Amino acid sequence: MSQQSTARFLYHLTMNRSRPMIKAMYGADWWNKFKALSAEKFGQLIAEFPDIGDSMFAFNYCYAPGYVAWYTSMEKLGLEPHERDVLMLRMNEKMLLTVPKPLLHAVGKVYYRNMSKGAKRRMENPPASIHPFDWKMMYSEDDGDNFRIDITACGFIAYAKKYGSEGMLPGICQVDYMISHYMNVGFERTQTLGAGGSCCDGCYHINGHCDFDIEQRLAEKK
Repeated sequence: MSQQSTARFLYHLTMNRSRPMIKAMYGADWWNKFKALSAEKFGQLIAEFPDIGDSMFAFNYCYAPGYVAWYTSMEKLGLEPHERDVLMLRMNEKMLLTVPKPLLHAVGKVYYRNMSKGAKRRMENPPASIHPFDWKMMYSEDDGDNFRIDITACGFIAYAKKYGSEGMLPGICQVDYMISHYMNVGFERTQTLGAGGSCCDGCYHINGHCDFDIEQRLAEKK
């Protein structure tokens, strides 16, 4: 599946999964306006959505046009910044939980071990060139179950800046904790690029655990 097709799939899956929740929170009229604004913006973005090539971050990148479409639509509809952050995270949670929680637990360790292997390969064989919407990173490991990925340039930030939606950062960065929580893997960091840090210093623990509470994460924003 192409990156453009993947982005379309993720957009429509998340909208379908989030519809009942958003209607319950804001009403059917608000949902209809949000759906129309998001569809218009997403259509504009996906029409010029570039492929970033064979990157370990390609799947992450495919969320970018949906994120921008949703965030800018929420802003137009008058949601305050905190409300936008909360709704963006709840929409991500609805999409993620398309997969049953037991299955997420079951595949979590495999997923993160593959991430570690992919990051190690990228460090050992760095790409000849990196697309402006790709990520730059450093990798280190203590052992097979504990590793660190420092993100030194973020594709989401570059994409958000181009389309005037930097406000979605660092709120949307908290998805990293959400995914680790539901996949039952430990994750922690002290800073993010989105909050003005020098890097996103993510530490992963295959046999750990990650608590996740939306309000706590948005209060800390790291």
